[in-house]
Amino acid sequence: MKVKTSITLSEDLVKAIDEYAREYNNRSEFIEEAVRNFIRQLIRNQQDARDLEIINHRADRLNREAMDVLTYQVDL
Repeated sequence: MKVKTSITLSEDLVKAIDEYAREYNNRSEFIEEAVRNFIRQLIRNQQDARDLEIINHRADRLNREAMDVLTYQVDL
């Protein structure tokens, strides 16, 4: 279902949209795709931040484990 809305954009942004929206049916389709991509990126950034927080929280233990494993290596 599509909902009609009105937004205000700067003139230079509308010109850029018109330049790049040629392969789309209209401005609305181009803007919808751009916003969807932006939201996907925001979600990905949030997931990456959570993953990094988990890794950092467990870093000391993981580093100790890695150092322990390295002690089992044999010199060649």
